[in-house]
Amino acid sequence: MTARGIDRRTFLVSVGAAGGALALGFDVRPGAQAARAAGDAPEITAWIVIHPDDTVIIRVARSEMGQGTLTALPMLVAEELECDWSKVRAEFPRPDENLRRNRVWGDFSTGGSRSIRNSQEPLRRAGATAREMLIAAAAMQWGVAASECRAANSIITHVPSGRTITFGQVAEAAAKMPLPKRVTLKDAKDWRLIGKPTRRLDVTDKVMGKPIYGIDVRVPGMLHAALAQCPVFKGTLKSVDDSQITGMSGVHKVVRLKDAVAVVADNWWQAKKALDALVIDWNTGDSGQVSSDSVRQFLLGGLTADKAGVGRAHGNLSEGFASAVTRVNADYFVPFLAHATLEPQNCTAHVTGDRAEIWAPTQNGEAALATAAHVLGIPPQNVIMHKTMLGGGFGRRGVTQDFVPPAVLIAKEVGRPVKVVWSREEDTGHDYYRPVAMARMSAGLDATGMPSAWHVRMTGNSIWSTLMPMTVRGGVDRQFQEGFLADMPYDIPNYLADYAIRNTHVPVGFWRCVNHTQNCFFKESFVDEMAHAAGIDPLEYRRRMIGKHHNAAKFLGVLNTAAERAGWTTPLPPQIHRGIALNEAYNTFVAAVAEVSVDTHGAVRMHRIVVALDPGTVVNPLTAEMQTESAVVFGLTAALYGEITIKDGRVEQSNFNDYRMLRMAEMPRVETVLMPSGGFFGGCGEPPVAVVAPALCNAIFAATGKRIRSLPLKNHDLRKA
Repeated sequence: MTARGIDRRTFLVSVGAAGGALALGFDVRPGAQAARAAGDAPEITAWIVIHPDDTVIIRVARSEMGQGTLTALPMLVAEELECDWSKVRAEFPRPDENLRRNRVWGDFSTGGSRSIRNSQEPLRRAGATAREMLIAAAAMQWGVAASECRAANSIITHVPSGRTITFGQVAEAAAKMPLPKRVTLKDAKDWRLIGKPTRRLDVTDKVMGKPIYGIDVRVPGMLHAALAQCPVFKGTLKSVDDSQITGMSGVHKVVRLKDAVAVVADNWWQAKKALDALVIDWNTGDSGQVSSDSVRQFLLGGLTADKAGVGRAHGNLSEGFASAVTRVNADYFVPFLAHATLEPQNCTAHVTGDRAEIWAPTQNGEAALATAAHVLGIPPQNVIMHKTMLGGGFGRRGVTQDFVPPAVLIAKEVGRPVKVVWSREEDTGHDYYRPVAMARMSAGLDATGMPSAWHVRMTGNSIWSTLMPMTVRGGVDRQFQEGFLADMPYDIPNYLADYAIRNTHVPVGFWRCVNHTQNCFFKESFVDEMAHAAGIDPLEYRRRMIGKHHNAAKFLGVLNTAAERAGWTTPLPPQIHRGIALNEAYNTFVAAVAEVSVDTHGAVRMHRIVVALDPGTVVNPLTAEMQTESAVVFGLTAALYGEITIKDGRVEQSNFNDYRMLRMAEMPRVETVLMPSGGFFGGCGEPPVAVVAPALCNAIFAATGKRIRSLPLKNHDLRKA
């Protein structure tokens, strides 16, 4: 088994998540061996525990990594439960308990902006179910009909008599009531909590330093390990000379894995110093010859390849080009990107015989549990999994649980609890990166300047064909093409979007907003190029192109709102210029207008960005705004600086000195306009990321007349000619 442990079999085990499917729903039943919270409080359903003092514990299966899940998901439950929000507390159920109770809490996976949109109905139903059980228990105690009782603010009232009783007083009896056969959910117009800006439940404790992140875990008798993996992906360990660390203080053991070496010591610094003193020789194979230039040449072949998977096609492309009076062509490129989570990868493990206990900051506790069980060759039921807070996720800690295998393998060999913490250099050099990608755009414009034909050819690393090839049929990876399929805003009479898979040895994975991050840059930059060729204002051009799209009203809604809030038609201060972008991602419609300047030295500054979102329903506007601001930081960092380069088969970047983050002084003013149109639930954490780069680059063209067709901007000379 490799240190990363993510071969195809292990990946399939992780997504299978201990026997359940990713798409499995939630249940509200108490389940076998219903749990009781601390203080012996009764569990009304698997999701809700109510104490005698009316404290309500709401369980949250999804991970909290700063996005506000630990507040928004309880809000969904509390809305229907009719409890006193000031008495609500949230807690994580353990993944192993979920397995033991027949997955009563369903899917633990936290990614793809799915936490609310996939959980909202089951969680609201869980709240309504518990409410009806509490009312039924009160009615039975009073000897009245349940239909005569109402619940509000953790109090049940018998309407005819005015008698009242608190949730805490009837919780014990309610837990024994049968589940109602049917519950009715509130109409959106009757919501009192959903849609109201609500302070996060976890902020006070975080300010006080109370929450435990993976890197904070302390276990009695615990040792620490520093890890060095083969710097060339797919390479293996050849030999280790550990003679220089003999007798070093605190060092317990050198552990050799197939593609890694670890030193175990009393503390992490001792382990790291000893690791640095080892003389390690690696087998790098042919992968040691790969460079960024060779990757780029490999992808260039994909732009002209005869074989490409067709994601969307309609009309007659040849006829559309033949009738065009103007041709517009452009090639675009984006590099690999790292996740750069503030908390580096880590995992603590204790393996005793055929049993294991692990602590990890994971976006999918079930996948972490399943991965540990598979790597150790033990039944999943023999693993106890503690899911901690996460110091950033962005997709890094979701499907690929590569931080788990080295921890359990090292702990097994040592025979004591071991916390494995990756150095920042190790984390940067061994990521599952946002894929490298290219796009070749070809469009024909008619006499009015509107596109009569558009061919989008994409090429690059496919996440799904690498990790789950059975999901890619006929060479069609629909996820790589997202943004150019049915979710593309524009109405083009003759259209083709195809994709030539070009997988390198560099591991790729899900990055915040995934392939929308490059495809929106390609799409919206090229739309601006077409608008310029047609001599039409970029905003007006988009309005015309949206045409008969089935979601035209929603696209136009966010597009016009962003433009109006930004004052698109109003004069700007000298040297400041605007750019615009539009997209749909994760069932959310989003548009952005950026205000940007480029000084005489070519330095770029985004001063302001207006982001309009329609996610259908906004549960907590406060966290939705925070997520948008966070997305701007993420997207702007990548656009300005983000780049992972390869030399001799390995990543050249090592830390924040050469993989730079946006600094506070560079942060623009972010104006978030939430405009939920109702009737559906979309995601908020990822969609705004996609529109940042194209809005920025379109503004740079307005400022300099230079088209940006590759990222990051640090590689461009933006001084005016």
